[in-house]
Amino acid sequence: MKAEGFTSFLISPDNTVVEAMQRIDSNARGILFAADENCKLMGVLTDGDIRRWLIRTGELHAAVEQVMNHSPKVINPKEIAASKEYMEKLVITALPVVDEAGVIVDIIFRESKDGIFLKPKQGLEQVSVVIMAGGKGTRLYPFTKILPKPLIPIGDIPIMERIINKFCEFDIKDFYVTVNYRKNMIKSYFSENSESYHIHYVEEEKPLGTAGSLGLIQTKFDRPFLITNCDVLIHADYSDIYRYHKESGNELTIVTALKNIVVPYGVIHSKENGGVETIEEKPKLSYFVNTGMYILNPEIQKEIPKDTFFHMTDLADKLLKENRKVGMYPISEDSFLDMGEFEEMRRMEEKLNMKSE
Repeated sequence: MKAEGFTSFLISPDNTVVEAMQRIDSNARGILFAADENCKLMGVLTDGDIRRWLIRTGELHAAVEQVMNHSPKVINPKEIAASKEYMEKLVITALPVVDEAGVIVDIIFRESKDGIFLKPKQGLEQVSVVIMAGGKGTRLYPFTKILPKPLIPIGDIPIMERIINKFCEFDIKDFYVTVNYRKNMIKSYFSENSESYHIHYVEEEKPLGTAGSLGLIQTKFDRPFLITNCDVLIHADYSDIYRYHKESGNELTIVTALKNIVVPYGVIHSKENGGVETIEEKPKLSYFVNTGMYILNPEIQKEIPKDTFFHMTDLADKLLKENRKVGMYPISEDSFLDMGEFEEMRRMEEKLNMKSE
């Protein structure tokens, strides 16, 4: 790789975690190398490093230097021929080539036959997923006057089918779909398109919210299960999310995504007596937002009130007030695709088209 080709994989140790997440989104390889202005290697930072940091501290504006691995694996130019074998032995996907002065002169990526090497996915074949698909999707009128929201196509595939296909990549075959609005259209579509998985339909006679309909499911789950809205697609390692939930001891885990909001004005920071302290031009605010995907322990299911409108956020509030363990699993901004509004729907279609190219 030529020097100009690997600049998207370099970051200054002084940059922030937020900036690192955006850079990783743009290079789509899940890794960055921290280097000074002369490209001298100082550390390595992966999306996993960032996630562990955020789970531990929640600090988005820490410097990369605080998060990175200060002892990255490297090779010199004479060892390039053995780089693939070296990466396989160490189970790493990228390896910087450095000269005698420690300057990065190349980056070698471990590839599969079909492109970027992917870590093997842990199967979740015993895990069930609940998809909340009973809403009217009023924000997507007039489309939802004709089709229920789960069947609105993104490209040439309905959004709920895309969601199910993503879960199937992790060997999940068991789905519970809560339905109400235009439920027969949903059933009809998936009766012809569900050969490799099984759907149990949970029918709401009235809207019960994103958690209330869980009380209608007769199955008593014997392990944590996943819940997702029918209009979001999460590009992440679901097996890692599930592993984190179990190891953390959470009763409820919320998958969260970074959201950057730019204030389109100069912001005035004031001081006493009407004085102006500083003017900050178009500042960027960074938050973690609820994606609408959750993992819930099975015993919590019985604590959801019966025949009552109750959202997952109501359940989270209830657990928090009782000082019970609610955690989050953070993902990057580009890993969260939301179809809830027209602008977001167009953004989702553009991103999915880019991923398929």
